Amino acid sequence: MTKDLCKVALVIPVHNRRDTTLQCLRSLARIDSTGLDVKLFIVDDGSTDDTSAAIHEAFPEVVLLTGDGSLHYAAGTNFGIKEALKWKPHFFVLMNDDAVCHDQFLQRLINTARSKPRSVVGALLLLWDEPHRVFQVDLKWNTWKGGWQHPTEMTAFDFPKEPFDVECLVGNCVLLPVEAVKECGLMDEERFPLGWGDAQYFMRMRKKGWRLILDPTALVWCEPNTYPLPLHTLPVRKMLNVLFLDKRHPANLQRQFIARWESAPQASLGLLAFVVYCVRLIWKTCRYGIQEILRRSDR
Repeated sequence: MTKDLCKVALVIPVHNRRDTTLQCLRSLARIDSTGLDVKLFIVDDGSTDDTSAAIHEAFPEVVLLTGDGSLHYAAGTNFGIKEALKWKPHFFVLMNDDAVCHDQFLQRLINTARSKPRSVVGALLLLWDEPHRVFQVDLKWNTWKGGWQHPTEMTAFDFPKEPFDVECLVGNCVLLPVEAVKECGLMDEERFPLGWGDAQYFMRMRKKGWRLILDPTALVWCEPNTYPLPLHTLPVRKMLNVLFLDKRHPANLQRQFIARWESAPQASLGLLAFVVYCVRLIWKTCRYGIQEILRRSDR
């Protein structure tokens, strides 16, 4: 590689999804890397399904880092970033291992970042099973709905053809100039080990003057999310445990509060959105309880 090439470090945390991870790496092996020096940093956080061995055999050029199973998303990503910094890249791409990428996605992200100073650029995320439908794209803050909202029915054809500014990004596939990382630091792995860390991270960058941009031509397909059972459908004891004790559960109240407080456009809006979230949760729980009582009385 010549010294004139643009160095791009792709950081991907993985855990026990060997086939999904290999699919992602096969996709990345086919991308257009003209003018680029691309290096993959995979953080395998204690997989027990031979993920590391399979990666080493099929993609020996990958930098393979290992954890003991306690890193999770944020710390795993941070581990990869810290190791990649030693390589002195110009850009990072933070990705999930379920990504299947258009062969021009990286070229387009870099072109957008170069043309728009102080920008962090996200790809247009689409669904595996509905390839035209967007996924976790163009989040908008709505205090009266409890915080960040993302469109669920929009398609790739509903967006502008040119890159555009957004309020927030999610971490499925985002390009960051190395200067953004050096200025803003790493993800908050202590308070956001599993979720929300990406939204908080990019909002921190936005508050420091970095533009958050989405490039609708940089296409990446993702696996649909799997969500835990809604809280209002759980037995009371289990629901209380989640709300007040299980701090790793995405619905834990402490996590929900910190996430809104840290990622909201203003802290006061985060506090108000949390109150709205709690009211909506109480309403859903009461309504579900009443419906269950009526359903049983009809038997």
